[in-house]
Amino acid sequence: MTPSPAAFVEVDVTFRALDAGSSVDRWLPGLFAAAWPSYLAWFLSEGEAARPSYAESAGQLRWHMPELAGTYDALVEAVGGGDLQARFLSHWCPPPLATACSLGVWPGGPNMLVRNYDYPLQQCDTTVLASAWQGPRVLAMSDCLWGAVDGVNEHGLAVAIAFGGRRVVGPGFGIGLVVRYLLEVARSVAEAIEILSRLPVSMAYNVGLVDRLGHGAIIAVAPDRPAVVTPSLTAGNRQGPTEWPEHAAMCATVEREEALGVAIADPQTTAAGLVAMFLRAPVWRDPATTPWGTVYTAAYDADWGTLDLLWPNDSWRLSVHDVVEGSRVRRSWAAVPDVVWPVEGDPSTMPVPVGW
Repeated sequence: MTPSPAAFVEVDVTFRALDAGSSVDRWLPGLFAAAWPSYLAWFLSEGEAARPSYAESAGQLRWHMPELAGTYDALVEAVGGGDLQARFLSHWCPPPLATACSLGVWPGGPNMLVRNYDYPLQQCDTTVLASAWQGPRVLAMSDCLWGAVDGVNEHGLAVAIAFGGRRVVGPGFGIGLVVRYLLEVARSVAEAIEILSRLPVSMAYNVGLVDRLGHGAIIAVAPDRPAVVTPSLTAGNRQGPTEWPEHAAMCATVEREEALGVAIADPQTTAAGLVAMFLRAPVWRDPATTPWGTVYTAAYDADWGTLDLLWPNDSWRLSVHDVVEGSRVRRSWAAVPDVVWPVEGDPSTMPVPVGW
């Protein structure tokens, strides 16, 4: 059945793979210039006074993530060196941002991390960026230019996130730069857990980790309590009991969590079978049925350093060890959100950067 044009639009979404190598000057200034109007609208959505100063933002980055300071300075210079650009690129205390997403960790052979990225289809940064800014290669799905929502490094550590389903906001970094930092400096799940235990984050997230040593975990991080290694290898958008029932209902997190929990507890489930779960309901959410549908499934093999971008009818394999380039155009019906952010208590109206 063809969706009603009053509720849906047909869109082409381009997934692109770019290789920056060790430079911040290749690709990134152009990408930033095209997206900056939308980035800026989101960044100032609560007013400029709500965002920390450059001195605070840069200072926090240099204190907590000193290894990234040189790359940060180079990025700021490459995009023009302005005050707002520098504050934005620090990822320190960004506006609140709610997503959905699902995670599954499969350690011990093959060592895999699987995730669905659920978000408004027309508001996504669908760029896979390969880089070697600190020396080791990193392959990641980018977020706010140099942040990342999922990725793998050449040491065999894979990282991905899912929103934690809590409304608490506090002083800390946006999770995208946290993921970037893990991929740049950590070599193992143990090192990543140590880093997550000390980094301040601005909102609650579940962070999935797996390494080629056969270790895997999901860590719950939040601005108001210590990071905790959870007892599960799957996660949706809660950190224990439901704290934000409107968000849980909107994104069907309970149904997704239950389906993944049953699958990973079944001794007959294989790694391939777990990946298949992410490509069908209720874990896969059709973008033509909800504004927060599944944009892509990412399956990371930590042993080989590969990323498989997956959809029910297509796939695209990339490797951290290869030169990364190319694009895929996906045509899809997309549900159009009925309202624009924010509305008190309604998770479908949290601020988002529009028009990425």
